[in-house]
Amino acid sequence: MKLLDNKISIVTGAARGIGAAIAFKLAEHGSHVAFTYVSDGSAEKATALESQLTGLGVKAKAYKTNAGDFAACEAFVTEVLKEFGSIDVCVNNAGISKDNLLLRLSPDQWDEVMLTNLKSVYNMTKQVIRPMMKAKSGSIINMSSIVGVRGNAGQASYAASKAGIIGFTKSVALELGSRNIRCNAIAPGFVETDMTHYLKEGSGAEDFLKKIPLGRFGKTEEIANTTLFLASNLSSYITGQVISVCGGLNV
Repeated sequence: MKLLDNKISIVTGAARGIGAAIAFKLAEHGSHVAFTYVSDGSAEKATALESQLTGLGVKAKAYKTNAGDFAACEAFVTEVLKEFGSIDVCVNNAGISKDNLLLRLSPDQWDEVMLTNLKSVYNMTKQVIRPMMKAKSGSIINMSSIVGVRGNAGQASYAASKAGIIGFTKSVALELGSRNIRCNAIAPGFVETDMTHYLKEGSGAEDFLKKIPLGRFGKTEEIANTTLFLASNLSSYITGQVISVCGGLNV
């Protein structure tokens, strides 16, 4: 059974890692997918993913665009509507980290994280709600983090951006619930990606794993499965929520 047959989904920051897994999972369940990547270095992976998705029998297109740029998001969504016709699901996944102790954290590092992680969510959500309001239907899924819920030393900027996403998500859910538009957030724990490879290195890795009740790092597919749930009608009565997919790290 395909849960998203002929739906149209946007996924930002999808050339690799969690974003790529989400794009694949949505396409696997019948959704056409428009996804973004930002750097020339990701172009090859984006092209490969586009090919993978079309191989699943859906329409897919990669767009090189910066989710942190409002005008770029406006142009991107306009192009998606022209190319795909509508937008049913928007997954705001684009994100970076510039980890540093606050004492050493520069204003530029702070601003870059806020732009990519938090402003991008505003930029994209602002654009997709108009077609969703017209359709009186839609699901917006924002990628927060367990760090945004509980904080983490050396990640003040990342934690602040991800906590901001939670407040934004709840507010949008309240504003748009009457239009049958749902807005939820996912707070992943420590997932095996390029961004978190350092967690598995060195003598501290074993101690870190002891803090996770399930005793392992998460997999990108597990985040993708939760995204699928929130994108589909299986979650039709869920909005304004933060679902932690963290192996119990938040307990």
